[in-house]
Amino acid sequence: MKFFILDDDINIIRILKTIIADRELGRVVGEATNGDDGLKGIRTMAPDIVLIDLLMPGIDGLTVVKQIKGEYPNIQFIMISQVYSKDMVGKAYIYGVEYYIHKPINAIEVETIIKKVIERVEINRAIRSVWEKFDEDAKVRPKYGDGRHEHNLNNILMELGIIAESGTDDIVSVIRYVVEQGMNLNEVTMQELCSQFTDSPRSMEQRMRRAINIAMTNIAHLGLEDYMNETFVIYANSLFNFEQVRKEMEFIRGNVEKGGSTSIKKFLVGLISHCEHINN
Repeated sequence: MKFFILDDDINIIRILKTIIADRELGRVVGEATNGDDGLKGIRTMAPDIVLIDLLMPGIDGLTVVKQIKGEYPNIQFIMISQVYSKDMVGKAYIYGVEYYIHKPINAIEVETIIKKVIERVEINRAIRSVWEKFDEDAKVRPKYGDGRHEHNLNNILMELGIIAESGTDDIVSVIRYVVEQGMNLNEVTMQELCSQFTDSPRSMEQRMRRAINIAMTNIAHLGLEDYMNETFVIYANSLFNFEQVRKEMEFIRGNVEKGGSTSIKKFLVGLISHCEHINN
């Protein structure tokens, strides 16, 4: 795992480098003490994870996060700062920060959070790999006959709190069909897919979307209660668009008028990837 550290305090940089090296979390490919150099370094080194301060000379940390997330959405950010302002911390999450650590640094906390972000990076890579397989018309065909995949799938749906929703059976049926047929989801509309099961594909799609929307709301509530909740960390970005989960969280808080939106296809691909990952 490749890290970039951006902090105007060279001592903080040394401490973070030591934690990463001693815990064998990865390697530091670059560092900077101001936002301008940080932007250049991150663009050049393309790290997996950036540890970043909020207040720095030149361009501040929030601006760096916002710009880099727009260019490299897969880079994960962990903000480490002395700032305790709820507004600033809220903006950090909205702009794309995954976790916010308050200084002074606690090595155990830093290690724990980095490991969670590493897990997210690896899951995201697995999701992208599945999409690439679909793009290449690869045949992704786990065997459902032994029941392991459907067992894993049902466990995930239970964790998401939607196992009893009417659209859940539709989701399971569609996933089984897509996997067994080796379908490329990029080449079929949801209406065409649902028409394989019913004469009312629009109604089936609506049932699935309602169930997925409920799942995202449940995940958003978990994030509000505990941003380090394991279920939240695993599924918030792999089954949903993380920015939309954040928007849903802000809606629940009453800060925005509309919640986040969901993608049925991203949800389905994410579930397939998770079921395969569990078995491997």
